[in-house]
Amino acid sequence: MQSKLIPHTDIERPPQDLPALFQQVQNIRDLGGKTTPDGRRIQARRLLRSANPGLATPTDIAQLQRFHLDVVIDFRTDSEKQVEEYPFAEVFNWIADPVTVGNLSQSTVMGMLQNGTAEASREFMIAFYRDFPLRYQPQYKRFLQLAEQNYNMLYHCTAGKDRTGFASLLLLSALGIDRSTIIADYLESNRHNTAGNTQLLAQVEKFGLSGAVMAPLLLVEPAYLDAAQQVIDEHFGGMPHYLERVLDIDVALIRANYLEPVSVV
Repeated sequence: MQSKLIPHTDIERPPQDLPALFQQVQNIRDLGGKTTPDGRRIQARRLLRSANPGLATPTDIAQLQRFHLDVVIDFRTDSEKQVEEYPFAEVFNWIADPVTVGNLSQSTVMGMLQNGTAEASREFMIAFYRDFPLRYQPQYKRFLQLAEQNYNMLYHCTAGKDRTGFASLLLLSALGIDRSTIIADYLESNRHNTAGNTQLLAQVEKFGLSGAVMAPLLLVEPAYLDAAQQVIDEHFGGMPHYLERVLDIDVALIRANYLEPVSVV
């Protein structure tokens, strides 16, 4: 498949506040517009990340159709889904490839809220992230193989921050985006999820549980993504080796698919 060039009649750069366009698709953003150290830019409207889009309204679906998505990748497990979501699959090519979150089950979280500390919740999340590059290589390999096929993609989990955050680390690294830009994009989930997180914390505290203990489970921190990167560095010799030798991904092909040429001034 040849590199897809979006017509100039469409938006060349992603909207600065893409979530404002949607009613029930949260934490959505376009990776387009990010630039590599050598001045190449990710094409806009090609690579989207979000929280669960399954309950999208008809207006939301119409907005998503403007992105001409070839595939929507869902990292959630079946237990996270609702019957009401499935009309979404009639419109989009919605592929489930679960990254299990058994250690974030309701019973585990309730036990932490009743007996834990904020620091224990934070350490729990760090351990969760350290599992990503070790336990879920098949899922993330298949995800990056879709990028090798030059698809317009939306990828998501439930909140669009952890499983989706690690997927973004891999994809943006494959595209040659620098570490500080990757972290900045990752931390945007805190801003986009502010309203939902505030509501959840209020509910937790209403039942006499600790919002301070819950907060590290709802937020993202650089230390979380750093934990996954550390595993990649220590066990696999760094990100390039992990992508190209462990996951067997053609990084050059992904860059050819999604990066615009270097601008000549």
